[in-house]
Amino acid sequence: MVDPDVLRKIVVRRAELDVLEEQLVKQLDQVRTEQEELAVAERVLARMAEQFAAAEAASAAPAEVQVAGRAVLLIPHRGPGMAQDVLPPDYQRILAVVRDAGGPVSTRRVGEELGLEVAVRGKLEPLRGKLSKLAGRGWLRKLPDGRFTTRL
Repeated sequence: MVDPDVLRKIVVRRAELDVLEEQLVKQLDQVRTEQEELAVAERVLARMAEQFAAAEAASAAPAEVQVAGRAVLLIPHRGPGMAQDVLPPDYQRILAVVRDAGGPVSTRRVGEELGLEVAVRGKLEPLRGKLSKLAGRGWLRKLPDGRFTTRL
């Protein structure tokens, strides 16, 4: 004969395990749902990172645009770790002259180093524009007196 206390304990324990099973099934569903959401989030972040890298690479490379039917090279904004070789050769020469000067340098002095006719003001204005563009894009620093120096 089976002891009624033992039988009652078995029934109670079975009921406890049924409740626990329901809780675990719910928990497992929640875990699987969250795993699926995280997988989607990872894919979205990977896609965004690819798009960001592509956009950054496109902005780092000099872009050409058409102005009055001529291709004009744009000067990119200087970013962290960006080398000066993204600039056109004439802008690279300008940077080299300013860097080699060892201190603030005037447009006239840069023009002299580049072999321009500095006596003719019209020959210096395009150079002043290039120096100002380099300063505006973070490649050089323009001082209040109009001279230019390298960025630290």
